[in-house]
Amino acid sequence: MPKRNSEYAKRTVSRRSQEEKNQIDFVSKKNSILKASKKFGFDIASIINIKETKNLEVELRQFLEKKHHGEMEWLNRKKEFRSDPKKLWKEAKSVIVLGSNYHFETNSLDLLNKKNKGIISVYARSKDYHLSIKKKLKSFSKWISDNYQCQIKFFVDTAPVMEKPLAMRAGIGWQGKHTNLVSKEYGSWLFLSSIFLDIEFNSNPESKNHCGSCTKCIDICPTNAIVEPYKIDAKKCISYLTIEHKSHIPKAYRNQIGNRIYGCDDCLAVCPWNKYAKKTSDIDFIPKKNLIEPTLKSFLSLDDTMFRKKFSRSSIKRIGRNRFIRNVLIAVGNSKNKNYLSEITLLLNDSSDLVRSMAVWALKEILNKKDFEIQKKIYYKKERNLEVKNEWLDSDNQIQITH
Repeated sequence: MPKRNSEYAKRTVSRRSQEEKNQIDFVSKKNSILKASKKFGFDIASIINIKETKNLEVELRQFLEKKHHGEMEWLNRKKEFRSDPKKLWKEAKSVIVLGSNYHFETNSLDLLNKKNKGIISVYARSKDYHLSIKKKLKSFSKWISDNYQCQIKFFVDTAPVMEKPLAMRAGIGWQGKHTNLVSKEYGSWLFLSSIFLDIEFNSNPESKNHCGSCTKCIDICPTNAIVEPYKIDAKKCISYLTIEHKSHIPKAYRNQIGNRIYGCDDCLAVCPWNKYAKKTSDIDFIPKKNLIEPTLKSFLSLDDTMFRKKFSRSSIKRIGRNRFIRNVLIAVGNSKNKNYLSEITLLLNDSSDLVRSMAVWALKEILNKKDFEIQKKIYYKKERNLEVKNEWLDSDNQIQITH
């Protein structure tokens, strides 16, 4: 072989060897990072290359165009960031998607017939998960940065990151027909978070959908919010109505809300894949005993200071006292229990028109027409708020005031 050709062949082999070595190094780094996630308290982790996060905008655009987001205008404001994670941080090359198991063998469905108990979504019965996961993300991110000399940014449900689609593409799980993530190992009970890196890794395989012909999540929805498989109208969803909806809850959904006072787990809880769910080992996700089966009466006397103190480290705190009491009063009305009369009557004088309005509705639900009219004669003439006055009038199918 001519000397020049021989040297070329050697350089080619050498270059290939270096490329293979680099590839092995990247695979080793990736595996080390994923393995380390367990040490920092995450139950499952996977990686997706940022190039494969494009084209997330189709479903989001359709969701927004159909006004299914209701009052969640924050979804619309930064939609370009949600549809393209690269725009959130232009240096990003890979995303680590992390799952934290919060399953604790409690089922909200068991409380539906206990009308004097309030149902709080399972995720909100413990310490605010943002506090717990953010602490873990900070420690894990520092470890990655120190060991691999890279730049990072981390997020937990507080930035415009579409974490469910990312988790699906990264292989954490698949999108169920209820639009939430489902995992073979953890069912429907995962908190999601992410770390963006400026290191380029290959993606893990995307998860396959294992819903099959099952429609349990669609069938159980009290308000028919799952308008078709994999599509939800948030405006009808009880989780949205009791958490994100800031104003008066439409009358059409009040009876269907039942005794759910913060969120709704029905579509999650009924999923057959939950039989494989493991109990969480994270003490931060262990539910507080007084939030597993709380009585409605225990919340009705909360003023703003008491509310903030009671839920100081809880996700519930973010909706504020007035919206929370609004939810509790709807549950009280649905209980049809006259024993709440004294508590409701006190709230007819509450400073919040949101609370007064639902106090009127609850009163109507528990009293007969004659007794309700007695209360109406006392309180209607004192009322100045249009929405509250219309609650009184609507009870009798009277013409409502418009100005």
